[in-house]
Amino acid sequence: MTWATDRLNALVGGGVEAPPVVQTMRLGLLDSWSEGRATKRWEPDPDLLNTDGSLFGGYIAALADQMLAFAALTVVPEGSAFRTINLNVQFLRIGRAHPILAEARVVAHTKALITAEVDLYREDDRSLIARASAQQLVVPFATP
Repeated sequence: MTWATDRLNALVGGGVEAPPVVQTMRLGLLDSWSEGRATKRWEPDPDLLNTDGSLFGGYIAALADQMLAFAALTVVPEGSAFRTINLNVQFLRIGRAHPILAEARVVAHTKALITAEVDLYREDDRSLIARASAQQLVVPFATP
């Protein structure tokens, strides 16, 4: 176990309060994880929708970035943390007020860099809303 996997277990088990930014953005936490993978079901709050009922693209990007970070947490070495240095989001369908399934996976990692991808699907028909990828720079863990 590492600090990161301990954190993931606490997030899944509900034994930790979400960080302020996660609470403010109503991103929710995590449903499950395994090495190199993270998944969750997320239901958008009606207050987060555009006037036409669609999800704001920047919000989808934030949800993707969170899931990519969860996947990176599954492999980050002990004594290290990471920072997103590149985030790419492809929007494939309009997201609306329906539940979303997010499935993130690490596709490569070294001592210095973690690369991950995430797919965001509609829960009801598994249609792909967005696909994102990120690179996470591995850095020494800084104690606050």
